[in-house]
Amino acid sequence: MSKYLAESFYTCLFKITHQLDEVTNQSLKDLETRKDGKFDLIDIKFNKRKTRAISDLKNELGSKKQNTSEKEEILQELIQSSTKVAEQNNIKENTSLRDSKFYSGRKKMPDRRKGYIQKATIGDHKVYLHIGEYDDGKVGEIFIDTNKEGELVKALMNNFAIAISLGLQYGVPLEEFVDAFIETKFEPSGKISGNDRILSASSILDYIFRELAISYLNREDLAHTPSIKRAGQESVAENLEQSQFLDVLKNITSKGFVRNQYKEKLIDLTNVRLNIKSKNAV
Repeated sequence: MSKYLAESFYTCLFKITHQLDEVTNQSLKDLETRKDGKFDLIDIKFNKRKTRAISDLKNELGSKKQNTSEKEEILQELIQSSTKVAEQNNIKENTSLRDSKFYSGRKKMPDRRKGYIQKATIGDHKVYLHIGEYDDGKVGEIFIDTNKEGELVKALMNNFAIAISLGLQYGVPLEEFVDAFIETKFEPSGKISGNDRILSASSILDYIFRELAISYLNREDLAHTPSIKRAGQESVAENLEQSQFLDVLKNITSKGFVRNQYKEKLIDLTNVRLNIKSKNAV
């Protein structure tokens, strides 16, 4: 029975040849997994030789088996922990992807834009809210002018309006700003005159974002007076004819100025058009 084991170590030099239809980065990467290459042995060099007793080798194999079982347990723990980390990272990535829709790049305002100016008085303070819109009617910028305020307050209000405008242009929903600033409380506050839908506010910011929510988000729960509602049923022909006028009206009119009530505002235009037709017929 053999008592010793001789191990000889060699270094082999070989090459594998593949045939390619085209040379690209992807085709070169795929070479590592392809099995259709031609194998050619170039050179073999002797490195070293080890001789060991078989009894020593058996003892070494026994200790290796014990170490292997311990390593397997550690490996299982690492796999479980890495799986948990991967799941947590997936949750974070999904959250970041969900939130990234708010910050998908800046959409600048057109050079010539629609909009309106709303003047109101809160106590003894006059507030002028300037609003600019995109072509689709969404609000994209605001400017706030006040009187009876110092230079510091005016500068803060102007920079606050710029920050809100940049947020809107980078995709932050108007609803987020409305929820954040509605019912903020500081002076001036109280009764409001000059706005047909808002009668009081707890601050200038409360008033501004109530106005934006009512005009662009149809938040009637934030208004103090009811909106105009159109009564009666129209025929199909009337609806078709009015839809054509609505398309024109939406293209030339500020969405905020009509408070997103194109149909209600179209009543007067329809009457004027009918009156003109009747006069021409006479």
